Amino acid sequence: MKYAVVTSGGKQYKVIEGQVLEIDKIEAESGANYTLDKVLLTVDGDSIHVGTPYLKDTVVIAKVLEQVKGDKIRVAKFKAKARYRKVQGFRAQLTRIKISSLAGKVEKRTAPTK
Repeated sequence: MKYAVVTSGGKQYKVIEGQVLEIDKIEAESGANYTLDKVLLTVDGDSIHVGTPYLKDTVVIAKVLEQVKGDKIRVAKFKAKARYRKVQGFRAQLTRIKISSLAGKVEKRTAPTK
């Protein structure tokens, strides 16, 4: 199984080719290609490459499908016997992307010598 772990918007995602996921909003037009260059890990069968913290020359290419809004979250604050009530709402701005390919060349690492 071939997959990668990437960072976007302060969050980490495990991605495979063809996967559709929602990430924090990025400034890109619908239909445009977007490269996720902060790749932490790639796995291809028995071959595992781990970055320190990121892998050099390795990118994940995604296609921007659309800009969407997330589910509405309602936050209520209440204090008993004080007549204090406060309700706030939040709705996240998200970007829906589809992973096109796990591209780029991976650097070869050697074990340190003692």
